[in-house]
Amino acid sequence: MVIFPIVIMISLVLYVYYKVAILRSNDALNQLYMNAKGKICLGIFVVFFGINQYLYYQTQLALYIGIVFLLLGGLQFVDGYKRARHYRNERKRLSR
Repeated sequence: MVIFPIVIMISLVLYVYYKVAILRSNDALNQLYMNAKGKICLGIFVVFFGINQYLYYQTQLALYIGIVFLLLGGLQFVDGYKRARHYRNERKRLSR
């Protein structure tokens, strides 16, 4: 079960990286794209954190909280993926 903490840490580091990249960028479209990538990393973090907490405690309360984390993280991931795909296509369209 060592994979869950590794994925949690990597996604947290990438989330912070994308949030700092937003501050360093002057282009509004690039900022929106980086924000979407950050949402993807945040969703992965929340999903794997919920799974890890359930596997650690294995109680009914941990199960319910883990399900809530799975739902919220999944929603963040899906929303971030849709936004990233949209803004990536916009960047390609504008660079032509």
